[in-house]
Amino acid sequence: MGASELSAFKEKMRTKKVAHDCVKFSLELPENVLGNPIHKQLIRCSTSVAANYRASCIAQTIPSVISKMSIAIEEADESEFWIEFAMDEKIVECEKSRKLIQEVHEIASILIKSRQTQQSKRF
Repeated sequence: MGASELSAFKEKMRTKKVAHDCVKFSLELPENVLGNPIHKQLIRCSTSVAANYRASCIAQTIPSVISKMSIAIEEADESEFWIEFAMDEKIVECEKSRKLIQEVHEIASILIKSRQTQQSKRF
């Protein structure tokens, strides 16, 4: 396994772990008119980060890689939003939320750098 393959493997595992962590986090939300939509949205967008990053790793063209990474970045940002929103509404524990926000933010930053690298190859 080469360096880039190893890096991709690590990021696949990291994005999948954060999806699992977000699912567990969302299961702790209250079952009410506020908690239910946050629960659904957070599961949808956090699992989409992992799925789209994984798709970017097997994409056949650079534009396709960039497109899938862009979706993963947008979904990571949305995941961060829903966790922050739950914190703002005081329906979650802040310390646990901050750690999850930090991890999602770091993943988004890594993906942004990867996308920039891919975009530089394009031109």
